Formats: sequence, structure tokens, C-alpha cells
Amino acid sequence: MTTQTRTSTPPPVRPAHLLALPGVYAPQHDTELLTRALHREAIGPGTSVLDLGTGTGALAVAAARRGARVAAVDISWRAVLTARLNARLAGQSVTVRHGDLAAAAPKGPYDLVVSNPPYVPSPSPLLPRRGAARAWDGGPAGRAVVDRVCDAAPQALRPGGVLLMVHSALCGVDATLGRLTWLGLDAKVTDRRFIPFGPVLRSRRAWLRRRNLLGDDDTHEELVVIRAVLR
Repeated sequence: MTTQTRTSTPPPVRPAHLLALPGVYAPQHDTELLTRALHREAIGPGTSVLDLGTGTGALAVAAARRGARVAAVDISWRAVLTARLNARLAGQSVTVRHGDLAAAAPKGPYDLVVSNPPYVPSPSPLLPRRGAARAWDGGPAGRAVVDRVCDAAPQALRPGGVLLMVHSALCGVDATLGRLTWLGLDAKVTDRRFIPFGPVLRSRRAWLRRRNLLGDDDTHEELVVIRAVLR
């Protein structure tokens, strides 16, 4: 992999200011990119939205502001509490449940599923069960949770419903597109952004190079938004 030439992009749609309890993933570049994609969808009163791995509830609150009926889930109790608090502070109605992906959600089907899952490749094959790393560690390939979101989408969506997911190119864009296609969705990349390495990737740079996921001169990570429509 070589460092990419970056082009200018439109100003991001920034999430509203949100609280984040310790250990809960605070909105960053990937949240902004997915929020931008969310605002391109035809969301209004009556639209049903499911946010998988809601974190602070940034995406759930953004959808609720558009009038959608929103359900959100997270495996972290701190995230559940944070999302509930942020929804209340924003004056929005969001159903937030504790549990593992779509299995914890109110029964669908949904018009739109959004997800910013853990996607950073990590040396350990075991996903963390607590702590801040739970929000970004995705196993050695970075796909431990990404694949599960893909697999959950066909059961959660109505025909014609849309999955919006953001993740790093380090965990394989073609792998996600191929998996979603095999599952019966029409998938494509609709947005991307190159961002400087943060502390996590900087700390893993040598390991990522040994796995041929990074080149010696790479200094930026590519984030992509994937939009998939259930056939």
C-alpha cells in the first residue's frame, strides 16, 4: 500500500455536540463521514432506522432529528447509557437497548440500518470485553464485527432497505462488497476520506507493515462508506 494523493472534499456534516462517558467512542472522522451519508438518504416521519453499535448515539440522534423512528443497540452498557442521555438532551425519541447487534433490536424490518463497527485490525484474535479498545478492535483482519453487520443486514432490512456502514480500507473494501453481494444486496462505495493515522494505528504501524497492510511511507488511513440496498 502506498500513500494516496488526497483531494479536497466538501465540509463534513459534523454531529451535534454529544457527551461521551469514559470508554465510549467519541464521534470522529468516521462518524462525520457516515453522518454525511445519512443526510443524503430520504429520511422523514415514518422512516424506521436501526443503529448497530450506537456508541454516543450520534447517528441515532441525527436520524431522529429528521423525524425517523429510531432504534439503537450497543453491547456496552456505558454506550447505552450515553446514547440514552444524548437523545434526552437533544429532545429526541430513540429506543436504545443493550445487546449484541440486531438480535437486541426491536423487531423490524427497517428502512435503514447504519453502523460504525469496530474495524481496526488488531494483533489479538480475541476481541476485548471491556475498555475503550472494544470500540475499535476488529480482530487480526479487522472484520470480526464488520462481517457480522453484513450478515445481520438482510434480516434487519425490508426489501429495498439500505445499509450504510463505514470502515477502514485496511479491513478490506472488496471483501465487504463481495459479502454483501453474496447476501443479496447491491453494494457500492459512496464516499471516502483519507485521514492521518491516529494513536491506535501509529502504535500498530510495525505490526501492520509486517502483515503487508501498510507501506513504509504510509501516513494516512482511507475510510469508506458502503451503501447496500437489499434486493
